Amino acid sequence: MDLEMNASSHNGGIPGDLSDATLEANRHAKKNGGVWKDVLLAYKTLGVVFGGLVTSPLYVYPSMNLVSPTEADYLGIYSIMFWTLTMIGVVKYVCIVLNADDHGEGGTLALYSLLCRHADIGILSARNANTKVHNSQSNSNPSKQGKLEKFLERSIFARRMLLFIAILGMCMLIGDGILTPAISVLSAIDGIRVPFPSVGKVAVEALSAAILIALFLPQKFGTSRVSFMFAPIMASWTLTTPMIGIYSILRYYPQIFKAVSPHYIVRFFLRNGRSGWQLLGGTVLCITGAEAMFADLGHFNRRSIQIAFLFTIYPSLILTYAGQTAYLIKNLDDFGDGFYKFVPRPVYWPMFIIATLAAIVASQSLISASFSVIKQAVVLDYFPRVKVVHTSQNKEGQVYSPEINYILMFLCVAVVLGFGDGKDIGNAFGIVVILVMFITTILMTLVMIIVWRTPLLLVGLYFVVFFLLEGTYVSAVMTKFVEGGWLPFAISVALAFIMFGWYYGRQKKFEYEMMNKVTLECLSSLLSRSDVQRVPGLCIFYTNIQDGLTPILGHYIHNMKSLHKVTIFTTLRYLLVAKVAPNERIIFRRLGIKGIYGCVIQYGYADLRNPEGDDFITQVTCSLRNYLERNYEEQLEGCSVQEEILQLEEAKSVGVVHVRGKTRFYIGKDSGWSDKVLLGFYEFLHSNCRSALPALEIPLLESLEIGMLYKA
Repeated sequence: MDLEMNASSHNGGIPGDLSDATLEANRHAKKNGGVWKDVLLAYKTLGVVFGGLVTSPLYVYPSMNLVSPTEADYLGIYSIMFWTLTMIGVVKYVCIVLNADDHGEGGTLALYSLLCRHADIGILSARNANTKVHNSQSNSNPSKQGKLEKFLERSIFARRMLLFIAILGMCMLIGDGILTPAISVLSAIDGIRVPFPSVGKVAVEALSAAILIALFLPQKFGTSRVSFMFAPIMASWTLTTPMIGIYSILRYYPQIFKAVSPHYIVRFFLRNGRSGWQLLGGTVLCITGAEAMFADLGHFNRRSIQIAFLFTIYPSLILTYAGQTAYLIKNLDDFGDGFYKFVPRPVYWPMFIIATLAAIVASQSLISASFSVIKQAVVLDYFPRVKVVHTSQNKEGQVYSPEINYILMFLCVAVVLGFGDGKDIGNAFGIVVILVMFITTILMTLVMIIVWRTPLLLVGLYFVVFFLLEGTYVSAVMTKFVEGGWLPFAISVALAFIMFGWYYGRQKKFEYEMMNKVTLECLSSLLSRSDVQRVPGLCIFYTNIQDGLTPILGHYIHNMKSLHKVTIFTTLRYLLVAKVAPNERIIFRRLGIKGIYGCVIQYGYADLRNPEGDDFITQVTCSLRNYLERNYEEQLEGCSVQEEILQLEEAKSVGVVHVRGKTRFYIGKDSGWSDKVLLGFYEFLHSNCRSALPALEIPLLESLEIGMLYKA
């Protein structure tokens, strides 16, 4: 068993060990700043959250396979886009979904985590029990449980399906993070072929690939710096495109807003039938990026995202699409380049520059979202450990992962060079976008029932409206599966296999450890044997099991025939709060055996792992000494507090050793083929992922790894 750094987010991220003062201090740090802070954050969201959504006019009309369109067709299409933006963007995300955060985090995994905290529906429920929950809203009274909640808790199939849906949503969102940069940049750069038709497709692809590489390089500077740098570009785009839209409306078709009436949608489908239904695969792209509002929630806050969408993004899109449609009504066959041709000639080049920069920035929304969902998956132990860097001292959700960043960069460039055609990428893009939203609707319905206890009439209204709306879109985009739509499924299957292989291995390892854990009675029996000696010195023995002791301990004593006179079984716990109060950082307990103690060391995401000038061992021993002095009434029979403190000082002076486990699965001939495949894959992932041991600056000469084989 390698040392695992426990994360409390299985149960909401806040353990019961933390005092109200610590929790309140962290809440105050998040809220401090008021309205002006929200306005500043709303400005920054333009450079991160809304890039994909607000630049969708670049590729919506070009992605449609229109055949001899008429004025009535364009009015119907605009009506569909208007109501899609209003229903999904305003009603669903801004008014409902953004309120379902899990300690400030958004996305499908956050919804799943929220459900697991309010009902016993997590797959790793036994592991969850290891961490206490500070959550006054938890449904501890079984009599208040609804029928759906009881069904989910009792049915392992339903619980696995729920986890599968959440993982699929996460995988699709990462696929979105690959396709958004590709289609945005490629659509913008393709505009150079309007004034220069001689520019070849290969040149456009090469330039797009170079720009994408340049986009991923500054990600290491963090969301805050990147957003502040990118926000002016998106603000320029968000302001100029509706201005051109208004100009186009006044010049070409002033009565365009009559299309707001839903009867134009009905007439569109009656007139076009099956072909009109298939065109939904293009119109769905008008809402691309809306899912980033929720997935990027951890990087900002709910109010800032709501302000930015309602007062800038939504009106900008409504006016821009109205202007594009007004132009196309008078130029029926220009839909293949529906954006650049509606831009007036005198401002073409300034708009081309703004569009290119905006398309580059547009990619940021789903890149940041990908970092967020990967971090959630790592903390929930559903994804191999990758390096996650917190780029802000004040906002836990602002993270960056170098491995994920470069994998996304490689795949984005591969999509551009492999597909090249924006229509094929658009087909793949549409499937990703609507499936993420569809999955969010399903999980959100469960949150409304289990967590919010919303009246069933309102839940039914929400579910029926959005299930039918998004379900219709899903049925339309699935017809594009062969024409590029297979790509997000291939990406999702690969990611899901990685996650399932990791989860399967972690579950097997956890089951083995719980079945073979060393109890305190067993430890006492081992130490009472005549061939086992208590040797001088201080041992820090790392373990991730709090209810019992790691099997590595029994393996160690059996082979070494010894244990140090002072041994501290230490669990490192990562908490989703900014800082842990110094007096709550290190928590001790006596284990009922002389010289044996249990220790939990808690870190917030903004805490330094090893503060300057204060040695790790000194921190631990000082905290233990203080604990012993404060809890003298708990002293062992026949051993005074002074004797325990003297024993601790003597052990520290003799020498310190840090012991951690290094385990592998033993896959024998009698193992099933599934174990051979999945556990072999898990071992490959485990040997290539990051270590769970944080940087505590432990000297190499004081480190000791104990190897052990777990029988599969």
